[in-house]
This record gives sequence, C-alpha cells and structure tokens, in this order.
Amino acid sequence: MNSEPLSFLNYGGTCVVPIVDGAPALAVNNLTFTYRGASAPALNHVSLNIQPREKVALVGPNGAGKSTLIKLIAGMEKAPAGTVNIYGNPAGACHHRVAYVPQRGSVDWRFPVTVRQVVMMGRYVHLGWLRRPGKIDHDAVDRAIDQMNLLEVANQPIGALSGGQQQRVMLARTLAHDADLVLMDEPLNSLDMPTQELMFDVLEHVAEQGKTVIVSTHDLGILPLHFTRAVFLDKKIVADGPVNEVLTARTLLRAYGVHLHAHEGIWDEGEHA
Repeated sequence: MNSEPLSFLNYGGTCVVPIVDGAPALAVNNLTFTYRGASAPALNHVSLNIQPREKVALVGPNGAGKSTLIKLIAGMEKAPAGTVNIYGNPAGACHHRVAYVPQRGSVDWRFPVTVRQVVMMGRYVHLGWLRRPGKIDHDAVDRAIDQMNLLEVANQPIGALSGGQQQRVMLARTLAHDADLVLMDEPLNSLDMPTQELMFDVLEHVAEQGKTVIVSTHDLGILPLHFTRAVFLDKKIVADGPVNEVLTARTLLRAYGVHLHAHEGIWDEGEHA
C-alpha cells in the first residue's frame, strides 16, 4: 500500500472564493467514479447533501467506496466536473475549507518530523510556500496540541508515538487547519476507549462551532452515541438518514451478512441474501 503524504494540500495563502449563501456544506451530484484500469466503477450514481453542523457517519462494507468518496471530496482524487461541491463551489476551489485525516495505517510514520511540525502542516494552506509561521499560526498549533493532550510529546518524532497518539496528532493537525469541513477515514481503528472519547469530544466541539464532520467507520456500536445521521454506502447510497433508520436488519444483512436480534441486543452471524 502506498503511504499517504502527511500534507497533501495545495498551498495558496488566502482563499478568495466565497461561500455561496445557503449552500450545503457538501453536495454530491450523481457522482460516478472509476479508477484508471478498473473494470467497474468504485462509486456509481452517488448523490448526497450534507448541511453545516452535521456529524455524519459513513458506513458500509470493505470495498464499498467510502475511502474513495472521502478522497474525492478532499481533492486527493479528481472528481468529474460538477459532481462535488463544497459550500457551493467545486471541490478544490478552496482547500482552506476541507481538512482530511487519512487512515493511520496509510501514513508513513517513519518520516523524520516531530509532533509539532506535523501539526504545523495544518497551517501551510493559510501560509503558502514562502511565508514563515507567525504568532497566529504558532498559537493555533499550541491550542491544537493542548486540545489533543499531546503537550508531553510535542517535540518527539512521530515514529516514537503509540498508535493512539499518532491518530491524535492527525486530528490536531486538522484542528490547526481550522477547516469548515472535516473528513476522517476510519479514525477509530485500534484506538482505546479514552482516546476515542477524546476524539468525539473534540468533534462535538468542532460541530458546535458551525463546522461539518464526516467520519467513515466500521464501528457501528458508536453511531447512536456520536452521530445523528448515517449514510450507508455500497458503491451507491443504500440508505441515508437517522442512525436508527439506517442501521436496519435489511441493510446490515445486505452489507455484512449479519442480523441483529433486537430482543437480545447482540449481533449474530447470518446468511447472505
């Protein structure tokens, strides 16, 4: 697997593209996307509107296209023209508004940088290539490091950290970025419960500030606690709405081959339809 770059954005300093009044935070319109050389599309006629302040869980089986959709929104893959709009503008029109937390396993943690340097990468989109960080940038980095409980390791190399600490570093970078739309790809993998709770507390605060959060996850148990909306993706939208309406026995059987015994409150293996 190729490693994700620690910082993938185009650096342009000030964003001059205004938010369109009344536009959704994210509008995906009849998006079909096929990787070069693939025989079938990774996403097929996907349409989706997400409003500011929403906390949306993106769920579905392996290979459903969750990571592909997130990368198209983030601008890491090029979406067909007119299919992805962020606050009324085409994806990529203003990188300031979108922050992306990749899967931890896809990042090259051997890269010789410290925690503080990685978190400062979140400010590069505001700085451009030629400007040095100023007080505003350093203050934003300090706040993000403190918020994610990383003060004790701020000057350590990222490769020396635990998995949970590394994931907190990536979220701290996003907080320093101060984007309006936060995208997180499987951020909960192998995290202990205190780290998960810290992350969700921070994301709750982000949403309260008027920002929008989209998280892809396989951990269905946490959805009712931390999300008000779920989008079930399996190359196309299977279900979209309140969590309890999306996570039905029908959708779960279709996607995972399991069904829920509601009276027992447990998951059981089921037969594929």
